[in-house]
Amino acid sequence: MIAELGHFALILAFAVSLWQMSVPMWGAARGNMAAMESARPAAAAQFGLIGISFAALTVAFVTSDFSLKLVYENSHTLKPMLYKVSGVWGNHEGSMLLWVLILSLFGAAAATFGDNLPPALRARVLAVQGSIGAAFLAFILFTSNPFLRMVNPPFDGRDLNPLLQDPGLAFHPPFLYLGYVGLSMSFSFAVAALIEGRVDAAWGRWVRPWTLAAWVFLTIGIALGSWWAYYELGWGGFWFWDPVENASFMPWLLAGALVHSAVVVEKREVLKSWTILLAILAFAFSLIGTFIVRSGVITSVHSFASDPTRGVVILGILAVFVGGALTLFAARASTLSARGVFAPVSREGALLVNNVLLAVAALVVFIGTVWPLLAEMWGRRLSVGAPFFEQAFTPFMVAIALILPIGAILPWKRGNLARALRPLRPALALAFAVMALVFAVSSGRSALAVIGAGLGSWLIFGALAELVYRTNNGGWSRLTRLPRADWGKALAHGGLGVTFIGVSLIMAWQIEDIRVAKVGETFDVGTYQITLASVEDLPGPNYTATRAEMRVSRNGREVAVMHPEKRFYPVQGMPTTEAAIDNGIFRDLYVVIGDPQAQGGWAVRSYVKPFANWIWAGAIIMALGGCLSLSDRRSRVAAGARRQPHPAARGAVPAE
Repeated sequence: MIAELGHFALILAFAVSLWQMSVPMWGAARGNMAAMESARPAAAAQFGLIGISFAALTVAFVTSDFSLKLVYENSHTLKPMLYKVSGVWGNHEGSMLLWVLILSLFGAAAATFGDNLPPALRARVLAVQGSIGAAFLAFILFTSNPFLRMVNPPFDGRDLNPLLQDPGLAFHPPFLYLGYVGLSMSFSFAVAALIEGRVDAAWGRWVRPWTLAAWVFLTIGIALGSWWAYYELGWGGFWFWDPVENASFMPWLLAGALVHSAVVVEKREVLKSWTILLAILAFAFSLIGTFIVRSGVITSVHSFASDPTRGVVILGILAVFVGGALTLFAARASTLSARGVFAPVSREGALLVNNVLLAVAALVVFIGTVWPLLAEMWGRRLSVGAPFFEQAFTPFMVAIALILPIGAILPWKRGNLARALRPLRPALALAFAVMALVFAVSSGRSALAVIGAGLGSWLIFGALAELVYRTNNGGWSRLTRLPRADWGKALAHGGLGVTFIGVSLIMAWQIEDIRVAKVGETFDVGTYQITLASVEDLPGPNYTATRAEMRVSRNGREVAVMHPEKRFYPVQGMPTTEAAIDNGIFRDLYVVIGDPQAQGGWAVRSYVKPFANWIWAGAIIMALGGCLSLSDRRSRVAAGARRQPHPAARGAVPAE
């Protein structure tokens, strides 16, 4: 009965979305206030109904209702409760339900907190948001219904993919979807502005917080996925340039460009066309990610590899929304004229270069991701791996790192490069000092460590120098009174620098040891001595495990006792590797136990990973910076923004 309630709520949500996409849009065109205002209760109702549907599916998973086909295929009675809940979105149908739930959440938030938006613009934004919801609700109801019953319910299920039975994967998809789907708000604002024929400073202020929120969620989601890959997959890497990893990385790059571009629109009313285009492309790449995960065109540990027919439907939705938005953009391009002008050496110029570099970097990742698919269509098989991405992508990130501190200090409209560099001289000196220190301890190894540490330090010290510069040498009291947005920007740029350092040093200085070790044997890995003390078999809640005890010492002093595992899930018939990691500020010890060997002993892989945690610490700092900027009063939706009536925009109504 609960499942039927969830199915019925989903059908009602689809009906409400049809109202939301049509009636408010008609009202905005006709100037009908009642029709425009109907978008707000419709958005709230859609969120409530999808919430009921999602809750019903969650109850089915928690109670192990195997009469539902989806529960049978993705759950098991012995599975821990956390993974019963995360099993709701650990599959195609449930993840799409989470997708539309988050979509409706953003729509409801815009309806609730959009009091300062002009009624016509708000109605159009919610109508576009409703049209996206209608498309995906129809997709779920007609191709991916999560509430299908089984005629003869089995006694138990087939269990969730063991790789997804992990805390990192339990929280990774919701955060990633909050980022993916959050970009739909930027898209809706862009399309609404194109329909209205008006993009101004107030629009830039309204769209920026939504984009920044989506970027923060994407940052957290990508970091969680990277962290999961690091400790769960057992190969010790944090990024593999997997197509599905790239699918989330491309929107993150474009969202970062969009945040900076919206600032230029807000402050100077220039780069309007570019900002609208970025808003369309950022959401387009989110939809491309949805297509890649669900089309079955690629094989990945992250993908659902569902029926290709579903992928074709998603591709159709992508073509309709993105193609329609780009067509509208082309038709309205002449109305997006810029009011201000700026010199090449100015903050606008630096932000434009930043935007172009981020967009081209995203394009490079896109080409590397889809090229094997295109080559296969032409009858050729090839792979594009990490060497391509590292060589083609890295130069753009180096350029961005060099420009960011300088661009943050340059004044609007016109600046002087020599004058802008003066406050950054201490930061530059400290960055060179760090480079010299890293070079001194590198012992002739890769230059990557020196360059990466230098660039990361330049970003960190540059962010600090900018904060000092903003105080006009007013001391600590002036520093504490700086707007939260300035602190947030400094944190985000500094966090990127921390990640730069972590990535470069772990890639340059990592030590790896692969061997067959017998119980009681001691071997050296770098400056550490590792002893395989014992190996035993242990039962788990829904798996069996082979667990090793490995003792790590250094200079005769024990520093860690580690317990890597090799698990086997009998229901799925699938093994997993559980690495043991001894975390530290400046290094991780990472050990993995493999299979027993015919000649005796066990396959063992050991790593010393310098500065590994700096990668995720940097992501956390970036996300905190984004949150701090969002908490600034000026960053709230339309806080203080006012718009004058625009006669050319039919149906536009000034804010109260």
